[in-house]
Amino acid sequence: MNSKLEQQDEYHWPHKHLLGIEGLAPEDIRFLLKTALSFEGVSTRSVKKVPALRGKVVVNLFFEDSTRTRASFNLAASRLSADVLDFSAKASSTSKGETLVDTVRTIEAMGIDAIVCRHNLSGAAVQIAKSVNCSVVNAGDGQHAHPTQALLDAYTIAKRKNLTKDFDFSGLKVAIVGDIAHSRVARSNIRCLQKLGAKVVLVGPPMLVPSIFKDLGCEISHSLDEVLPEVDVVNMLRVQFERLESQAFASKREYAVFYGLTEEKMKLAKDDILVMHPGPMNRGLEIESPIADGPNSAVLEQVANGLAVRMATLFLVTGV
Repeated sequence: MNSKLEQQDEYHWPHKHLLGIEGLAPEDIRFLLKTALSFEGVSTRSVKKVPALRGKVVVNLFFEDSTRTRASFNLAASRLSADVLDFSAKASSTSKGETLVDTVRTIEAMGIDAIVCRHNLSGAAVQIAKSVNCSVVNAGDGQHAHPTQALLDAYTIAKRKNLTKDFDFSGLKVAIVGDIAHSRVARSNIRCLQKLGAKVVLVGPPMLVPSIFKDLGCEISHSLDEVLPEVDVVNMLRVQFERLESQAFASKREYAVFYGLTEEKMKLAKDDILVMHPGPMNRGLEIESPIADGPNSAVLEQVANGLAVRMATLFLVTGV
């Protein structure tokens, strides 16, 4: 275990922003996940709040539709006793032509402490961080990154695999299945899992899992049947229907047959394989309902764990 983590009192979180996993050292990730453990119990109290961010203001700035992530950050900030402002891009001045930089500077002038941003353009979170003095948390930008999703996924794996003591994933092999090419979740998960010591194999049809991902140190496979017997975790990504049709894939049904996680395919897997999905799920396409709702599934745990991880994130970045 890293010496910085053995001496917790000597470790200080160094990051004002959370823009991506690539900027975090392994000890940073482990420290954040350990911090999330300390916040987990808040949700079980009769009064589900702690005063950690009392007097702070957190803005949810979402230029892209989201239900899970927006609600999770909103509730995380509220549980920390922060004041929360929900900002809808459709009702903002950006819809009237105002630039992104002008928008965030105007919001910051109101006296806020953190911006949680989701945007459909890659690099938007970095641009915002360069334009303001408050903390910025990337809640997903284009096809670039979704760091808190990767962190909550790692947290979920650690809890189910009893690795929360040191968050060391050495010896674990994780399959990420689906549309890797266009997935910010996949990119962030790859970096996070590798920094914690896991091996990553990417699975899907060739047009959705290009060989260039080998440059990230991943294995590539176009056969879910071959991969399932050897992995400890399988993370099924949501596939957009229009992508299958636009890239000359024969049909949704064919995708489901070869790359969907079915009851039949689960017979090939280890008995204790952990099944994950970032949501929302296309039941019957990338995963069958008996698997999504079965004992190997951690789908709902991912949602619950996301709250603790996002509480830890907001607490740490605003304290720098």
